Amino acid sequence: MNAPPSFIHDIEASAIGEWMRGNLLAMPVVNAVHVLCVTLVFGTILVVDLRLLGLLDRGRAVTQIAHEMLRVTWAAFAVAALTGALFFSANATTYWFNPAFRFKMLAILLAGVNMAVFQLITFRGVAAWDRNAPTPRAARLAATLSILIWISVLVLGRVIGFTKSVEVTVPENVDFDFSGGP
Repeated sequence: MNAPPSFIHDIEASAIGEWMRGNLLAMPVVNAVHVLCVTLVFGTILVVDLRLLGLLDRGRAVTQIAHEMLRVTWAAFAVAALTGALFFSANATTYWFNPAFRFKMLAILLAGVNMAVFQLITFRGVAAWDRNAPTPRAARLAATLSILIWISVLVLGRVIGFTKSVEVTVPENVDFDFSGGP
C-alpha cells in the first residue's frame, strides 16, 4: 500500500481529528447528525424525483415541490458534508484507502453532475411541463439516475462502516485477463 499524501496525515493529526478521536461523545453525536442529514437529503430529493417520474402529486407544479424541498436538501447537505468531514478527520488515512469511501465520493460527484445537467438543460423548459403535463424523458431519466445514485451513496456509506479497517488487496496470483486467450 502506498503512503497517503502528506495532507491526509495533516488532517488526521489536526486538532479536529484529535478531538473526534478523543472525545467520548464526538463520534456518536456526529454520526447521528450525519445519518439524519443524509436521510433528509435523500428524502427531499426523492420527493422531487418521484414528482418528476409522475408518481407523486401530479397536480402540484414541479417548481413548487422543488422550491419547497430543495431548501431543506441544501441545508441538510451542508450539515452532512460538515459531519462527513469530521468523520474523515478522525481517520483520514483509513478512509483515504477505503474503496467504499472513494466510490461514495464518486457517487456524490455523479449526483452533482446529474443535477447540474438537469438544472442547466432540462429544467430550463419546465414551464411547458410544470403542471398537468407529461414530464419529458430527459427529466424522468435524470430523476431515475438521481434515485439510483443516491441509493448507492446510502449503501456505500453503510459499507464504509463495515470496511474502514479492512485492507482490501488483490492476491498476486489473480489473473484479470478476461480476453479468453491462454
